[in-house]
Amino acid sequence: MEEKKNVIIIGAGLVGSLWAVYLSKAGYSVTMYERRPDIRKAEISAGKSINLALSVRGWTALDAVGVGDEIRKIAIPMSGRVMHDLAGNLTYQPYGKEGQAIFSVSRGKVNATMMDIAEKHGNATIHYNHDCRKVDLKNGIVWLTNTLTGEEIEAKADLIFGADGAFSAVRYNSMQKLDRFQYSQNFIADGYREILLPANADGSYKMDKNALHIWPRGRFMLIALANEDGSFTCTLFMPHEGGENAFDKLTSKEAVDNFFKTIFPDFYTMMPNIADAWEDHPLSALAIVRCYPWAHGKTALMGDAAHATVPFYGQGMNAGFEDCTVLNNLMHKHNHDWEAIFAEYSKERKPDGDALQDLSLENYYVMRDFVADPAFLLRKKIEAKFSEMYPDKWLPLYSQVTFSNIRYSVAYNQGKVQSEIMDQVMETPGIEQKWDSKEVMDKILSLC
Repeated sequence: MEEKKNVIIIGAGLVGSLWAVYLSKAGYSVTMYERRPDIRKAEISAGKSINLALSVRGWTALDAVGVGDEIRKIAIPMSGRVMHDLAGNLTYQPYGKEGQAIFSVSRGKVNATMMDIAEKHGNATIHYNHDCRKVDLKNGIVWLTNTLTGEEIEAKADLIFGADGAFSAVRYNSMQKLDRFQYSQNFIADGYREILLPANADGSYKMDKNALHIWPRGRFMLIALANEDGSFTCTLFMPHEGGENAFDKLTSKEAVDNFFKTIFPDFYTMMPNIADAWEDHPLSALAIVRCYPWAHGKTALMGDAAHATVPFYGQGMNAGFEDCTVLNNLMHKHNHDWEAIFAEYSKERKPDGDALQDLSLENYYVMRDFVADPAFLLRKKIEAKFSEMYPDKWLPLYSQVTFSNIRYSVAYNQGKVQSEIMDQVMETPGIEQKWDSKEVMDKILSLC
């Protein structure tokens, strides 16, 4: 690159902050505009604060620019999930092979760390309290309002990236005005409410911190991920309304108290004051956002702005970080020819965004329903055994998504094929007794 190009990133969240590092290392000058105040100085949550799960794709993107170790300092490894049934019995399911884990990180903490990284490693200037009103996509001009002073600002750059989340202002105010721009926003029937389970009086954890805890209850579920301070961030996912168990039924302290006492008795024992803490966090909705193209003129969308998903595969942040990997690879492939980069970016990455959204929805049913089902657990055992014997023939879908950099679209399609094979295997007479026999393993091998 002859002269240093100026880049504007709208949104100083996780993806915007990491992308600033990539661009800076590639010789660009980066300015970021963030709608919220600086979360490092204010006692506010970093947007929606469900804990996040970092896995291979995320680490790949972070380590490529040398910032992974700063995030490792605030990450807690989880090597499997622990199921809590109605009687309080615990069942442990490892996520992958020995030594494989996903990592729990607090969204607020990782966001604050990523902002530090953007400034330190990305030499980025971050302007807070700046609301994006509109973007001239072709000419690289952004119009913003300083929400503290009311001052209106016009900024120009060679490139603009909208990394401003599921309800992106760049997309909504400008991209969606394009002729033939495709856009859909689908809210699922379920919402979520967060609950903070405090540490014990001595600061210790009330449960195993190195596992993701799930209370699967058929149509709904509670999950918990550990924080560094001994607490757990817990999230109840449940229908907004309708049916016996829904958020619209939990309108009084008595109803909340009774619900947890009856449905999650072991959790209630750990947090008998749940009814008092119920209103601490708002009831929030869950949406899938699809759009196309992801780039136009000098402007591109990244992360949730391009492909917001529901959180049931723990891949939202990882997918956003992987956008940085993909764009960085294209930047080198096309030698900084951004017209060529943006043209290929939309085409290459869109199928993976769609596949992740499908995977995320399907994994919700797995988590809330099937993980407690003996037939499902047997399937997983058979898959794990076969995968151990023939690692080049079979990598379970969860491992493809979580512990590899295989494209989401490829993993999704391979997962479908594997599922059909397992349907046939599960019909084998007496499968419960001979699940790990040579006969069963040979049958899978013949179907692969």
